[in-house]
Amino acid sequence: MTTSAAARAALELTAGLRVAELEDLYWDLHRHPELSFQEHRTAARLAARLGAAGFDTVEGVGGTGVVGLLRNGEGPTVLVRADMDALPVGEETGLPYASTVPGVMHACGHDMHVTWLVGAAEALAGGRDAWSGTLMVVGQPAEESGGGAAAMVADGLYDRFPRPDVLLGQHVAPGPVGGIAHVPGLIMSATTDVEIVVHGRGGHGSRPETTVDPVVTAAFLVTRLQTVVSRELAPREQAVLTVGRIEAGTAANVIPSTARISLNLRTQSEGVRDRMVAAIRRVAAGECLAAGCPREPEVTVGGEFPVTVNDADTDRRVAQAHREVFGADAVFDPGPAMGSEDFSHLAEGKLPYSYWFVTSTPPAIWDAAPGDDPLGRSESVPSNHSPLFAPDLATVPTGVRTLVSGALSFLSFTS
Repeated sequence: MTTSAAARAALELTAGLRVAELEDLYWDLHRHPELSFQEHRTAARLAARLGAAGFDTVEGVGGTGVVGLLRNGEGPTVLVRADMDALPVGEETGLPYASTVPGVMHACGHDMHVTWLVGAAEALAGGRDAWSGTLMVVGQPAEESGGGAAAMVADGLYDRFPRPDVLLGQHVAPGPVGGIAHVPGLIMSATTDVEIVVHGRGGHGSRPETTVDPVVTAAFLVTRLQTVVSRELAPREQAVLTVGRIEAGTAANVIPSTARISLNLRTQSEGVRDRMVAAIRRVAAGECLAAGCPREPEVTVGGEFPVTVNDADTDRRVAQAHREVFGADAVFDPGPAMGSEDFSHLAEGKLPYSYWFVTSTPPAIWDAAPGDDPLGRSESVPSNHSPLFAPDLATVPTGVRTLVSGALSFLSFTS
């Protein structure tokens, strides 16, 4: 469809949206979060709703993934995806529908993503007289751990099901309710985890001269690592290095034999990532040499997420449909984020896709945030992965309409 036709059809198909039912679904998903590759209940709820809407539905793809197909005549195949997993975060929102699972919370909003997916799937199924083609709905496991999209592809996603012509995805984010963030190119960064083990020589806390203290060495190493971004990269090269965990020792009077440091890197190019990893290896080796460690440090590069780079023409097409549905002021370009996603694994480096954000901060919280600058406020309100993160329920119909209008932008028009 043209974007104008897609916008008109999206508004017609969602005019009777059962928002209260979708809110009930969201509350239920939020109360019952499940960690990566454990999304059995969530997958079952999604599959049941898709089946009731007329989709041919398969569960267990890539572990706990769900695929629903709605074949509706000749036309393009459009894949619409939502991730399903929660985080090991204890909820502190105080909401009446807060998580009932101790230490686990939908702190990244994937419960909202599944709710949007259900609402869009049901709206498109109910309005199939307006379009033709194939709608492929994917409930993806394990986005947080970075393995879910790749697991679904490895499990024959495009051998067992049609290969899509375009992929669409979206994510809830902080910001005043109703904003839609589009970037026609790089929108999310790559991430790389790095583990460092510092080997010392343990002993009694009263006799440090007989030991090589790995805790002191690790402390110097953590401090020195902060210079990798500030002193080894050009200001135009965006990157983040975070020391997220440091572990050592078992008692106050024991100098341990090892210390472990966990790092997370965020980069926007492979070249910058490689230089940062090389610098980490060099700094770790140098600090351990300076401390007289009996062994060189172990530096292990672990899990990775790829960059998310929208196909420019695809994203502009979706963004234009969103402008026509929500108004030109609702759509904005925030530039690339340092967050990461595994969505692009579904594209296999070949398929065009559009990925965007829907902002969701409750008005009372946004208005109370300090400052007048939207960027400053976004940094002050609870964000994804916070124990206080709670999207406003007004985002439920917004996210359904963004998916419906996006999908209709590529499906064939029949009326």
